[in-house]
Amino acid sequence: MLAEIAQAGLIISADADNADIVIVNTCGFIAPARIEALEAIRHAVSCKAAGRVKKVIVAGCLAQRAGRQLFGEVKGLDAVVGLERRDEIADIIVKVLRADEQQIFMGQPPDRPTARGKIGPQVHDDRTRLLITPSHWAYLRISEGCDHMCSFCTIPEIRGRFRSKPMEMVLAEANELVSAGAVELIVIAQDTTSYGRDLKIRNGLAVLVSELENIIALKWIRLMYMCPSGINEQLIQTIAKSERIVHYFDIPIQHISDRILKAMRRRESKDSICRLIESLRSAVPDVVLRTTLIVGFPGETDEQFAELVEFVKWAKFDALGCFKYYPESGTAAAEMPDQIPEHVKNRRLEELMLTQQRIAFSKNEDKTGAKLSCLVDSVDPDGAGRGRYYGQAPDIDSFCLIRKCKSKPGRFIDIKVTGAQNYDLIAQQI
Repeated sequence: MLAEIAQAGLIISADADNADIVIVNTCGFIAPARIEALEAIRHAVSCKAAGRVKKVIVAGCLAQRAGRQLFGEVKGLDAVVGLERRDEIADIIVKVLRADEQQIFMGQPPDRPTARGKIGPQVHDDRTRLLITPSHWAYLRISEGCDHMCSFCTIPEIRGRFRSKPMEMVLAEANELVSAGAVELIVIAQDTTSYGRDLKIRNGLAVLVSELENIIALKWIRLMYMCPSGINEQLIQTIAKSERIVHYFDIPIQHISDRILKAMRRRESKDSICRLIESLRSAVPDVVLRTTLIVGFPGETDEQFAELVEFVKWAKFDALGCFKYYPESGTAAAEMPDQIPEHVKNRRLEELMLTQQRIAFSKNEDKTGAKLSCLVDSVDPDGAGRGRYYGQAPDIDSFCLIRKCKSKPGRFIDIKVTGAQNYDLIAQQI
């Protein structure tokens, strides 16, 4: 959207409180994301009421999910833009500036996974982007939508059926990003391991990343959102043998109790998840594992939660994110009996994260004295640097604090770990 706006000759401001147009690009996946988005929208509308802003537009997933309802939730909002109208944003801005009435731009709603026989909307072409990440790394989206029907999830409703970007489009975008200075590409999708299935490409993700490896100036390829049921031996071996695909697996498993997994409509079992972790550590000895879990799912007993805690102690994930279960309107889980009280969810969340904290701190202690290759992300005027080794993804993981860093952002350096500060590593440049 930023690129469309800039190419239309409109000027992008860094001051959202004093711009003619404010566009709030939203997430609508779970309650905290909606709350955060609505706070940003209301703040923009308050700036409009004060005369500092002319128009407020809401785009993204919350706009797609709520549509016209947003006009009732936030008085003073001028326009709502659905996902399928994203590339028209520059024309929409001009229309909204000229109009006095509220407007909604939704296009065709995403096709639902259950609507058999229908062809979902095409994926967007994300080439020609104006990046807001540092120039040396960028996200590379390879597909849209999801065909998994997890009972707690709204993504299929918001994003529609799974559809892969054509490989030539992905590779062209990757080359464009690398030509602009990116040395790390972070491959994302709602479900990366299903890439190519709809295009009849066997082992699609493995084929794609093997093609990405041919881009000479690309040093790190990082895979995120890898559905465990889609990780096969071909993909594991492709990553194990690669010098550019970092040995980092981001695998959301959500839970470990077979009964809870079944209620979540997940395709995995406790046995298959444990065997996958063992296979990864056998094939890739230096693997870094990240996962995401949900506590307080309807019907989760104390015994099932204890089983989850014991599993986390066994698995010893390098990084772990955890959500309290949120009953999302329109999902099967929201209608299930035995909803868990909020205070129980909070207690379980705290216990699980404290368990993971002890694991993470212990792993950091074990790294003291280790020598690592580190990508520098930033350097302060006093020489304090921030960077990441291959086991740290930007924004969501910890980082390396580099004392007296002599290199510029975007460069790879060798570091020696001298200690830890909570989740972060303290290091010196070699």
